[in-house]
Amino acid sequence: MDKPHKKLHVWLLSIELVRRIYRLTAAFPDEERFGLSGQMRRAAVGIPSNLAEGAARQSNGEFKRFLSIARGSLSELDTQLDLSEQLGLMSSYARRDLDAILVRIDRMLYALYEKKKGATGS
Repeated sequence: MDKPHKKLHVWLLSIELVRRIYRLTAAFPDEERFGLSGQMRRAAVGIPSNLAEGAARQSNGEFKRFLSIARGSLSELDTQLDLSEQLGLMSSYARRDLDAILVRIDRMLYALYEKKKGATGS
């Protein structure tokens, strides 16, 4: 299936982020399965999911709305990673590694939003 979101570098990077979050949270204690672990997985999955839904929309305005939602999910995940580190569920090294990906995704989402903002057909 040739879908427009699959051509977006930010979508590909966000899929990699989801894989990393799943690997990270698999090592969390069992009591976190429905707590922080589940929240982190949902937030991470929300990023490429909203990119896919937005890219399938007919107008730039709709796409921008889903880009904004994806950035919100990214910020939610950032907070959950902070909590995970502070609670001793992950190392500061792992946090820095993931932070580098979060920063890249955030910049890409912002740039795509600005591109769509300037495009006609909003």
